[in-house]
Amino acid sequence: MADTYDVTIIGTGPAGYVCAIRAAQLGMKVAVIEKRATHGGTCLNVGCIPSKALLHASELFGEAKHSFARMGIGVTPSLDLVQMMKFKQEAIDGNTKGIDFLFKKNKITPFRGTAKILSAGKVQIDGKDIIETKNIVIATGSDVAGLKGVEVDEKRIVSSTGALMLEKVPENLVVIGAGVIGLELGSVWARLGAKVTVVEYLDRILPGMDLEVAKTFQRFLTKQGFTFKLSSKVTAAQKTKDKVKLSVEPAAGGASETIDADAVLLAIGRIPYTNGLGLDEAGVKRDAKGRVEVGPHFETNVPGIYAIGDVIRGPMLAHKGEDEGVALAELLAGQAGHVNYDVIPSVVYTTPEVAQVGKTEEELKAQGVDYKAGKFLFLANGRAKANQTTDGFVKILADAKTDRVLGAHILGPQAGELIHEVAVLMEFGGSAEDLARTCHAHPTLAEAVKEAALAVAGRAIHS
Repeated sequence: MADTYDVTIIGTGPAGYVCAIRAAQLGMKVAVIEKRATHGGTCLNVGCIPSKALLHASELFGEAKHSFARMGIGVTPSLDLVQMMKFKQEAIDGNTKGIDFLFKKNKITPFRGTAKILSAGKVQIDGKDIIETKNIVIATGSDVAGLKGVEVDEKRIVSSTGALMLEKVPENLVVIGAGVIGLELGSVWARLGAKVTVVEYLDRILPGMDLEVAKTFQRFLTKQGFTFKLSSKVTAAQKTKDKVKLSVEPAAGGASETIDADAVLLAIGRIPYTNGLGLDEAGVKRDAKGRVEVGPHFETNVPGIYAIGDVIRGPMLAHKGEDEGVALAELLAGQAGHVNYDVIPSVVYTTPEVAQVGKTEEELKAQGVDYKAGKFLFLANGRAKANQTTDGFVKILADAKTDRVLGAHILGPQAGELIHEVAVLMEFGGSAEDLARTCHAHPTLAEAVKEAALAVAGRAIHS
């Protein structure tokens, strides 16, 4: 191809497409390569966006079925799963078409096909056309992690992709893995009528999140009908005519039991998608987990080749990848791009929601940090009482000497929205006192955040 680009980005998920747009804004000539028919990567096509559409729809269905009557609303809902899936697809289409528009607006050149890096400055598409480019950015995202003995067919044994496309509500759904994806998609089908059993290798759910939050959240999910088998592992999955028989045994070893399921969701995590890119031939180093090794400015060991998003170290979160995309584009333009990895929020979009930013109590204890914790229950929040959504709490962790906020953990209504005022505070090095003295409108759920900040100093008003 005759054209030479300033930067060519492989993959148009959140990390890749955001990097492309920011680079174009900064005056660079940008090309992107995408193997899917639509842009947006896993997140927009078979991940974040469609799962949130189904979570929203199923939550409303559940409310109509169980909660409307107490508010004086007489409704007897019926499930039209075909229409719900159409609703999900509309969310996907709206977002992917939005990226098409943004690419055109920013004069970004898209190529379709599978990319292979031939060397620094050269990328081949589908073994044919070669793009000449000053810089290459690897933003190919991640794939579903497999499990020996459990073969995914996306029909009865499904990954997160197949779990978004089930043609009927399974009577019994077994979820392998008690992480974010498993609990979110398990919640969708539980609300629609499935009996959900979660099998987790560890002795807790939501590894990496605050332990107190995880234990409380597990109790809430149990009340919603979830069954948990912790410290357990699935060793085999046998398909019969209309069932899947799972062999489950204690993680530490012991007698095996059989669990029958109509559908099985494998959700034990994700792995970086780096195979087939020609990385070894190009000399790009990867670590033991298959992640591309990068320096502080996202550079690989090969000059002119960079990597961002799920293919490098750090949490596999769309917004983490987006921030890296912006930072890299600005660095390539000679600016001071930067990502603050200490202030990256994470959210579980269940009911209630779970959100956190910064350190957990377990991390602070392990690091020997002297801290104070302030906690406030939604049970004491006026808006939560009015809405009858009082499950959960807000917890603020602050340095015992400086009062600087080190972390926040929210289990409750709209936790994914509430967490961001703490994220902004932490980005600017704010203290619990700063948050406590900021006027919050009444009655709002956000008042629970203020009260938790007040509780750090032992002076919460409403508890």
